[in-house]
Amino acid sequence: MENAMPTHDKLNKVDFQWFIVRTLPHQEKKLARMLETYKEQAENILEVYCPTHTTVNVRSKGKEEPTPLFAGFVFVLATQQAVSDFISKHYSEGTILYECRKGQDRKANLLTIPEEQMRLFKDFNENYAEQLVILERPYSDYAFNAKTGEPNEIVRVVDGPLAGREGYIARFRRDKRLVFNMKALEKDTYYTVSIPNIWNFHVVRLHNAEGDRQTTGTVKERATDLLVGLLQGCGHTENTLDMLYRITDTLAAKPSLSALRDTLCRKGQKELGQKIAALGTKEAGLLLDLARYEHDNPGYVRNHWNRLVLRPFLTPTAGTEMEDGQEEITLRHKDFTEIIRKVNITEQTYYPSKGQSELLTTVYYAHIGVMPSPQEAQEAPFILFANWDTFLGEYFHTAGKANERLVKGYTQMARDTTASDKKEKLIESFRNYAPTLYKVLADEGSAVKVFPSFKVGGETLHAMVLTAADMENGKDILIKTCTDICKEINATTHLAIWRRYLRTVWLHQ
Repeated sequence: MENAMPTHDKLNKVDFQWFIVRTLPHQEKKLARMLETYKEQAENILEVYCPTHTTVNVRSKGKEEPTPLFAGFVFVLATQQAVSDFISKHYSEGTILYECRKGQDRKANLLTIPEEQMRLFKDFNENYAEQLVILERPYSDYAFNAKTGEPNEIVRVVDGPLAGREGYIARFRRDKRLVFNMKALEKDTYYTVSIPNIWNFHVVRLHNAEGDRQTTGTVKERATDLLVGLLQGCGHTENTLDMLYRITDTLAAKPSLSALRDTLCRKGQKELGQKIAALGTKEAGLLLDLARYEHDNPGYVRNHWNRLVLRPFLTPTAGTEMEDGQEEITLRHKDFTEIIRKVNITEQTYYPSKGQSELLTTVYYAHIGVMPSPQEAQEAPFILFANWDTFLGEYFHTAGKANERLVKGYTQMARDTTASDKKEKLIESFRNYAPTLYKVLADEGSAVKVFPSFKVGGETLHAMVLTAADMENGKDILIKTCTDICKEINATTHLAIWRRYLRTVWLHQ
């Protein structure tokens, strides 16, 4: 037997949705009580919600004044017919809200709220509505710090009633607030709003594709590392620094890559000349910018790169060429073998001009060194290490109680709460915001250890070190551990000073 065709439910007799009913001024509670009474005899009204916080503060000309925001609304989980019947029989002054029409020939539909969004809205309204401040300036104005011009951090709330919400962390006097766009109920417009005490929320930091700018030092480090990679890829492992100084001097005197190529070819460095000539526009611009800076600041490269053991852990360029499909390559040095491996890093990236975020995957190159273990440690014949020299140097200089707090600190009492409402606040520690690094530093069972002044031939550096019986497994563990630390520090709004030091470990694009 064939099923009968369903009839169109014009009055929505069976589909339960959250509808919004507008009341007369100051009659929200009255209407809610009437609906609760009516619900007992009506089958198709399941729940009634009347917001308890109906006003918020509006910041205008430096002052905050209360104003209605949710006032005049009652939310009803019911069928359309049940709500319509109630209004026609018991509350003719009320109206069900409609969405704005999308076009001239489009019919306006009743405004409904999905169940999941309604639950989040109730949670938000009960917990945060009275803290909400509507801001007079448009949302885009909060992309940058008004005093410094630096881009404000962009975050995404991970859980709770604001889960998925993206916004800026902006400073208001001494308070850091989350600033975001909130859609109005009746109109196709948005409020720019702020909520204080950002540390109350679990947020992750998004990479600002348009606002995050590298410092001058970071740009120069990338340019110098690019040259180092090219030199070592062409076999100049033992005289890398000497060649680096010659090339930067040549470019500083005449900032022309074609002239540099010709000079290198005349001196028998054809492979290096060809690699420099084949650079893309972006990489070529980095080298020419470095050359101009060296011209204006003679000796800059010599003073800042006066020793070289191993390149930073993560760089945008390999230096040596990899064939299609090749994920890893080795490079011989005097005292160790360098492993260069492709690492794909996916980041949440935000585009402020579009108001959109997306997952962006970028190819980086991990650099680790491998040396044989001493004869007495042949049960683990391989020593693997990664260059975290500046980052760990700052960590080793953090001594005593400050070091203990940095690594193991968990919570402290929040300063801005009254004695009757004490709250604990997470301390900006590795334990809270960089758990992989915390394990490396605090867990004796961690395979990866931190070593101050780790000896490599006649040089030393602060390094992440692992001893392994299986070199392939050891490479995987060391690279994953170091990569996870980079991603954790880069994704938190905390540990800002350590993100600065991380730039010497991960030459971020």
